[in-house]
Amino acid sequence: MKALVYLDNSLKSKADHIIRRLTSLGMEVLFPKEMSCDYDIALVIGDDKTVLRAYHELRIFERPVLGVNYANSIGFLTDITFKDLGWVAERLFSEDYKLEKSELIRGLVDSEVELWAVNEICIFPSKSATLMKYGLWVNGEYIWRDMADGVIAATPIGSTAYSMSAGGPLMLIGTKAFVVTPVNSMDLTRRPLVVPSDSTVILNEIESSCDIEAIADGILRCKVHKGICLTGMGKYIKLIRLKRSSHVHDRLYKKVELAKELIKMPPSAKLVLKVLEYEGPLTQKDIARRTLLPPRTVRYALSLLLKKGLVIKTPNLRDARQSMYYVSSQLE
Repeated sequence: MKALVYLDNSLKSKADHIIRRLTSLGMEVLFPKEMSCDYDIALVIGDDKTVLRAYHELRIFERPVLGVNYANSIGFLTDITFKDLGWVAERLFSEDYKLEKSELIRGLVDSEVELWAVNEICIFPSKSATLMKYGLWVNGEYIWRDMADGVIAATPIGSTAYSMSAGGPLMLIGTKAFVVTPVNSMDLTRRPLVVPSDSTVILNEIESSCDIEAIADGILRCKVHKGICLTGMGKYIKLIRLKRSSHVHDRLYKKVELAKELIKMPPSAKLVLKVLEYEGPLTQKDIARRTLLPPRTVRYALSLLLKKGLVIKTPNLRDARQSMYYVSSQLE
């Protein structure tokens, strides 16, 4: 079996160990620079964010992808660990697994810049806790005018991530639809909207006191001046699933348990968590700048989130005097 291997940047120093492990299991290892060669599956080793980054960098839509979490924890896109590879290899060789397909979502910004996403495309002001006005149209029909913190357009697989934490519905994998979720709308009648994946959703007449950005999977971003057109892309990812249990049930149960913890949190901690979900890893200074919270409040909020395991702290490789904070895999 030929396996294309994509490693998280933090694992580059462990590449030789990973290669030896995979070859001992009978796999022929290829790396992205060898993508011109044919391969059977793609192994993405890291965490959920690594899987998203691999899709954006390699555009591996035609082959099955298995996400492998190098740590002991697991995520939604990486539901097995590196230690599991022994029994996993047997299942792969015998093709004893199922493929989970999910359609990508596409966004065209200002009729010029194209974005696409596995999970979601978010439209937010560049400064946190800042409102934006927008008009929403579906297939040429005016739906509403709204004022909110932002809007999330999520695929079925992304409906269990950021969209769900903002109040969006859970969509079963394979549903030919995507969901448009207003974030903290000023109008309580503005509910998440599920639309067929072949629909054309337009956000226009966008106004805010700062720049508006469209962010795809927390990886790619660009400024939005006039509006964005959203629709299903017609291309699918193919995730290898090996576990027998229902990923949807496990994901929903986890979210319910996390919601109980979040209800007890002060507003400052909830805001910090949302910013980290939206922005990705940040330092304390970055968080204070984006949330407009005092440094002391940010430190207190982070201490609560770290204690509950909702946020993880790692050294900043660029500056040893600072640490980076990011959401744990249980929120992804």
